[in-house]
Amino acid sequence: MNLFLRWLAACLPAAFLAFAPAAHALTQPQALAVAQGETDDRIAAIGRLVAQLLQALTPLLQALADERLKLGPDQRVLIASEAGVVDAATGAAVTLAAEAASSLEDVMLNNRLRGALDGALAALRLSSADRSERLAAAKALLDAGGDESRVALLDVAIAKERDSTVLDALTLARAAALAASPDDGKRLDAAKQLGESRSPETRLLLNQRLAEEQHPEVKRALQRSLRAVEDRLAWGERLGALFTGISLASILLLVALGLAITYGLMGVINMAHGELMMIGAYATYLVQVAFRQWAPAWFDAYLLVAMPAAFLASALVGAALERTVIRWLYGRPLETLLATWGLSLVLMQAVRSLFGAQNVAVESPSWMGGSLALLPGLALPTNRLVIIGFALVVLGGMSLLIARTRLGLFVRAVTQNRPIASCMGVPTARVDTYAFALGSGLAGLAGCALSQVGNVGPDLGQSYIVDAFMVVVLGGVGQLAGTVLAALGLGLANKALEGVVGAVLAKIAVLLFIIVFIQKRPQGLFAVKGRAQET
Repeated sequence: MNLFLRWLAACLPAAFLAFAPAAHALTQPQALAVAQGETDDRIAAIGRLVAQLLQALTPLLQALADERLKLGPDQRVLIASEAGVVDAATGAAVTLAAEAASSLEDVMLNNRLRGALDGALAALRLSSADRSERLAAAKALLDAGGDESRVALLDVAIAKERDSTVLDALTLARAAALAASPDDGKRLDAAKQLGESRSPETRLLLNQRLAEEQHPEVKRALQRSLRAVEDRLAWGERLGALFTGISLASILLLVALGLAITYGLMGVINMAHGELMMIGAYATYLVQVAFRQWAPAWFDAYLLVAMPAAFLASALVGAALERTVIRWLYGRPLETLLATWGLSLVLMQAVRSLFGAQNVAVESPSWMGGSLALLPGLALPTNRLVIIGFALVVLGGMSLLIARTRLGLFVRAVTQNRPIASCMGVPTARVDTYAFALGSGLAGLAGCALSQVGNVGPDLGQSYIVDAFMVVVLGGVGQLAGTVLAALGLGLANKALEGVVGAVLAKIAVLLFIIVFIQKRPQGLFAVKGRAQET
């Protein structure tokens, strides 16, 4: 491998500087020289072709690396794939008789050839016209670690590169290659240069070099560079932990918003709230299935239909539960707890009977995939960003509904003083149904959001119901602002403590804090204001 790279590095500068990449295709004798013969001869043949910068060589080498290269009965080199068989030299499709297809021979591949192929493919990608391919090749060489034989190849690529991002990656790859040089001065220069990196991969490389380095001055330089890189990456890690806490807070907020309304308005300890979330998640799943079957071209837009479907499905179930069971239990919180717990078991079993006990797959739209890279070591998942934005939109809608609509006025009136509100003509029974349906619909929206980041199954709601109650109680019963602050505080506290004591102890610590807080301030962060409380 090292001999191949040194030979290749000696040949490539002239090829880069003398002419643009050749456009002619491979010939069958050239392809045959790569496919058969002694290992040294095949490596030499790969080196000669790479030195000519033949882009048509890439499919041949990739097929060899993937073990898809075949030899036909007439000693013609072919590339096999699911689409069929093509000529390795020209790329033209080849039609083979059944007897000829069955007689194709596999081209042998060993570890030495694999090493040569890696270097050859990286070299070809460095000369590609596609920026993303050049960047991927530079990162692959950086990840491969130190090998001084790559320096000449990288020098040529650096001299021709005009894109600043690719140039930075090439420079780092060159420093990583020099870090393994037997020359102390070169290793010292490489150690200093690596200290300017902002890449997380550089930290691993510096740790590896520190474990192997014996020269005191080079070792000190490596240690200084490692500290500098870690200081830069630490900011990304801190911001990543903060984002994770905000992401958890947005999920807790979505889960708790509906519970804050039902529990705050009617004093109903709704243990079926998690199952109403589950119904919203399954409604999202059904909408996804419908789009995949009847409108596959519009699949990426299925969430726009799934959100109102999840809201309506959970709201209708919630309204039915309120009118048939819960309306008879107002003023008896312990009995509502037992009744809704029984309802949660019924709903879970109904879902198991309809969809099975196993989780169902909910696929996110393509525009929710990937991540947004802001800093080294900080990549924000797109689906989490969308959920945070969705939670803010739902919160804004709820605030407007409570503060600016007639239903919101009735809800606030009943929350503050139910008997007086009834005397003033407020239809408290109808408000109860509307409010419970609204809280259930919000649980459905939370289920729709959760389907994009986790598993959808009959036990979905059980993972969040306790956290939802903690958010509502800590924030203050029926208080929207308190719910927001409590969700944000619990989300950030959970993630901050997880990094120190682990997930289980973090949960226990948060629970103990809430118990102590409620002992000192039973009304939560925000107390309900009203005549009954003031007197």
